[in-house]
Order: sequence, then C-alpha cells, then structure tokens
Amino acid sequence: NVSNSYVLTKLKVILFPWTHKPWGRRIRRSEQNEQVEYQSPRDDINAPDLYIPLMSIMTYVLLSALQHGLKDNFRASVLGEVASRAVAVIIFDFLVVKMGCFLLNVGSGSQSAELLAYGGYKFVGIVFTLIVSLLLGPTWIWTERLVFFYVWLAMGFFLLRSLRSLVLPSQDGSGTGSATQHRRRRITFLFIEAMTQLLWMGILVRA
Repeated sequence: NVSNSYVLTKLKVILFPWTHKPWGRRIRRSEQNEQVEYQSPRDDINAPDLYIPLMSIMTYVLLSALQHGLKDNFRASVLGEVASRAVAVIIFDFLVVKMGCFLLNVGSGSQSAELLAYGGYKFVGIVFTLIVSLLLGPTWIWTERLVFFYVWLAMGFFLLRSLRSLVLPSQDGSGTGSATQHRRRRITFLFIEAMTQLLWMGILVRA
C-alpha cells in the first residue's frame, strides 16, 4: 500500500536521514472496533513497507551480476549465489533483532514484517554504492569506500530513529532504577544493531 510520492520520499529519508523529522509513527482509530493502529505507508512516511526492500534486493542482484559481467567473471550461478547471500543476510539480521527483542522483553505483536522491512532498507544504500562503483570504475576505489561509509552511517542513523518506536516505547512516568537500567539496555541494543550494519553491508557490497 504505497504510492510513488511515498517511494521517492522514503528513499530520500533512507539516504539522507539527518534532514528528516519528525520520526514518530502516525496512528488512527479503526472504524470497526475503534482500536488504535498505525497508519499505512501511503499515509505515513515513517511507516515501514516491504515494496522498497524487495525492489532494492532485485536491483542489487542485477547490479551485482552486471558487475561480474564487466569483470568477465559472469557465470550462470552468479544470480543464485548473490540472491542467496542477500536472503541469508536478511535472515541473520532479522534473527539478531528478534533475539534482542526477546531478551529485552520487547512485545512482538505484528513486528516481524516491520523488522524485515527495516532490515531490507540496507539494500538501498548498497545499490547506491554499486551504482557509484559502476559509474566511476576501479580507479575511484576510495570514492566508492567513502560512499559506502556514508550509506552505512545513514543506515545506522535511520535504524536508530526508526526502531526507537519499537524498542523504546513511550515512558509511563516511572523513574525507578530498574526501569532506567532496562531502558539503557534497550538503547545499547539499538546502537549495537546500528553498528552491525557495517558487517552486513560489507558482506553484501563484496558479493
């Protein structure tokens, strides 16, 4: 449930998250049972979607195959190998976040699809890096590395702000020591998840 304007704006948010605010999700009341629920991506730019991750993964596989072809290293199994690596990274990243949420007692609810979406957004930065690499060629390797470092920072910042609503729900006003310590653990988990994107993205960009 996305629109063209949502996709374009979302790509801008992923690549330039420092210019975006606010980060809070919009809510609405269901007309049937009057339950509070999040708005769809079409109506909320901060809502996660699976369209951009899926399109980014497909583009990533095709660009990786093109890169192998330009290096005279293309073979029929390249597409399968690159796609398998992409799926493996998504699954491992998802399991890490899911395990962290379980250990930190973060309510699961219907978050699985949202976590997959957030994990898939990393392919936007990878695709951007591959495009720069293909356009500039191997002689501009340091430029490619700077671009990769930038998109990693952007992805880390994007995840810190986006996952905050899931991992750090609104405080209920309790200021006990245990509550404060528990919140610090969740903040630490967010930073660890942001840092691990360097590992996942490094694996993908070398595919």
